[in-house]
Amino acid sequence: MTSDSEFNSIRPYCGNEIEAAIERLCKSEEFLALFTQLIRMDRESIIGALRGIRNRAEFQARFFGPAIQSLMDTTTDGITVEGMEQVDKNTSYIFMSNHRDIILDSAILNILLRKHGNKYTRAAIGSNLLINEWVTDLVKLNSCFVIERDVTVREMLTSSALRSKYIREVIEENEDSVWIAEREGRTKNGDDKAQPSLLKMLRMSGPAQFGKNFKALHLMPLSVSYEWEPCDALKTAELYTRTVGEYIKTPQADMNSMLTGLSDYKGRVHFHIDRLSDEELDELDRLPSNGERIEALAGIIDHKIQKNFKLWPNNYIAYDLLHSVNKFKAHYTEEEKKRFIEVMTQKMDKLEGNISMLNNIYLEIYANPVKNQMKYFPAK
Repeated sequence: MTSDSEFNSIRPYCGNEIEAAIERLCKSEEFLALFTQLIRMDRESIIGALRGIRNRAEFQARFFGPAIQSLMDTTTDGITVEGMEQVDKNTSYIFMSNHRDIILDSAILNILLRKHGNKYTRAAIGSNLLINEWVTDLVKLNSCFVIERDVTVREMLTSSALRSKYIREVIEENEDSVWIAEREGRTKNGDDKAQPSLLKMLRMSGPAQFGKNFKALHLMPLSVSYEWEPCDALKTAELYTRTVGEYIKTPQADMNSMLTGLSDYKGRVHFHIDRLSDEELDELDRLPSNGERIEALAGIIDHKIQKNFKLWPNNYIAYDLLHSVNKFKAHYTEEEKKRFIEVMTQKMDKLEGNISMLNNIYLEIYANPVKNQMKYFPAK
């Protein structure tokens, strides 16, 4: 069982831990102050919504889900989804997703899943994001499980085995699904690629036969596309610093990314759910080694996530600006191009550094999804 003590270091809250965490949130001045700013509820209403919650499903249904929906109503121009018909409400899945926003990628998915009568996901979250007590309480009440960061090689092997076993048991228990990013951390430059080490971790807990191992996990590649990335300026600043020097991430930077992702404008948002067929997994068994099978599986996931990414006018505009061409001018208007340049200029003017480098990094965030799709649709 995923509530067993062997998973205590990574699992979400259960049992009496839930009531205690709710009580701490109701008394946390920082949590209450931030959420009264983020959502259309005063502190008394927040405390009222939290009081009496007895389990994680109630926390999602009574507080966190409505809070995220409220944010989506005020910071997006609507959310659309494709592929939901492939999700069986009686089956647990691993939704393996490109990762653009710390909180919203999995939080919006849960809203969409519940609207269609499907199971919630337990979302993977890096231990570096458990910045303080109220953040830890919030995510563990929301069924997140922990991915340990900054551990030694020996500790990583033990940690990977534990995570692999936990995830597989979640799927086997068939009460919840799992959301996990296709790579460690968010994609900063817009170039979404699956990390083979993640697939190796998932394989650790299952049967030796490769295809049978992954069939049992019900992998669903998920593409998440934001018209305007709420953290695009923060990502640009980080990538610039990494290019010209050493970037040292701080807890405050992580908190800033979480709050910016929640509060800033995102335009239109699109989710596309795909699946891995038994035939695709059977084909992998024909390869001569597990190393080659892992690489091939990562390639299949890349193909599905990149192919299904929703390209907005901003993506085409960024590609043309980055390469000084008009290749995709049919996909946007002059007014949309003018708006994109205005927003980019406003954001880049607030950053310190070489403006040409900063502009190029910003443009790549939006242009790389176009480059990726050109591999699959050469006629673009």
